[in-house]
Amino acid sequence: MTNSQLTVVGAGVIGMSCAWRAAAAGFQVTVLDPAPASGASWVAGGMLAPVTEAWPGEEELLELGEESLRRWPQFAAELEAAAGRPAGLRTEGTVVVATGAGDRAELDTLAAYLGKLGRAVERLSGREMRRLEPALGPDVRGGLSVPDDLAVDNRVLLAALRVAAERAGARFVERAARAVLDDGSRVTGVRTDGPGVDSQVVLVCAGAHSARLHPCLEGLVRPVKGEILRLAHRAGAFPPPSRTVRALVDGRPVYAVPRDGGGLVIGATQAETGFDTEVTVGGVRDLLRDAERVLPGIAEYALVESAAGLRPGSPDNLPLVGPAGPDGLLVATGHHRNGMLLAPVTADAVLALLRGDPVPKVVQAADPARFSLARR
Repeated sequence: MTNSQLTVVGAGVIGMSCAWRAAAAGFQVTVLDPAPASGASWVAGGMLAPVTEAWPGEEELLELGEESLRRWPQFAAELEAAAGRPAGLRTEGTVVVATGAGDRAELDTLAAYLGKLGRAVERLSGREMRRLEPALGPDVRGGLSVPDDLAVDNRVLLAALRVAAERAGARFVERAARAVLDDGSRVTGVRTDGPGVDSQVVLVCAGAHSARLHPCLEGLVRPVKGEILRLAHRAGAFPPPSRTVRALVDGRPVYAVPRDGGGLVIGATQAETGFDTEVTVGGVRDLLRDAERVLPGIAEYALVESAAGLRPGSPDNLPLVGPAGPDGLLVATGHHRNGMLLAPVTADAVLALLRGDPVPKVVQAADPARFSLARR
């Protein structure tokens, strides 16, 4: 694509990463979002964990995640230089722990699968896990150490991305996009809840709301609700873990991601309930119950926030990154649980598309053309 003007719909982690990279490369970028840095990106746990998220049958997603993780240190360093503030990357690593025998069997399955793929993980007993991470409680019977699965403080990252994008020349317009317009063959602009925006190149990064913006995306992106809690360490309480803790508790997944200053993010429930973003009593109860089984010291922490976000799910759990529908329409959405992780490789792929260059080979699996609807 040779047009130097780009309209990005959505200012979450994906939209702002793409906007920053495009503006820094010389494109004239307008970002449309009624509330930049909100939605699922604002309530994310921030895990950069392709290995510990992996499961048989999702090898393409694992490869995509690993490639993006390799790009994260440089992405963070360049973002910090561009924004003049931290990017929020945390490099302490991840542990995955299990409580009962059934949970340990599931972790054994994951470890064996990753071993066949040549991914290095270390199996540890419950005692070894507690030596590595003293915050873990006696119910932990064993687990895996995955030092290369990292994390990022999502809110620190979002603040840096907006500053970097604006410094590079991106213009933020705080209006809601209603539809991407076209003349039957190519994009002509975006209808908003105010004055429209004329544009021959539009990038849809609207997360769970992407499907309503153009008919070619109908049925390809759906909302998947996730609830999270934010805790704060209090004086006298046991110190929080130093690294991300992912756990299986009686078959239920739960995670705890540390933040600077003694903060801890606990998540995440998962439910397909449309666009419902209310926090439920049951969700809070389940998260606290399961997290306390693994990290008993959190009972003395302060509960400072509960929130729910809508992850953008796709039919096969791979994101949609590439052209779709009429000429000039690009999409970067459907990242589900992996928006933070996949931001660097997605932004690089979008910049390649804008320049008319080949996208990274590993991103080709995410081409929207794999779905027939995207060719309409």
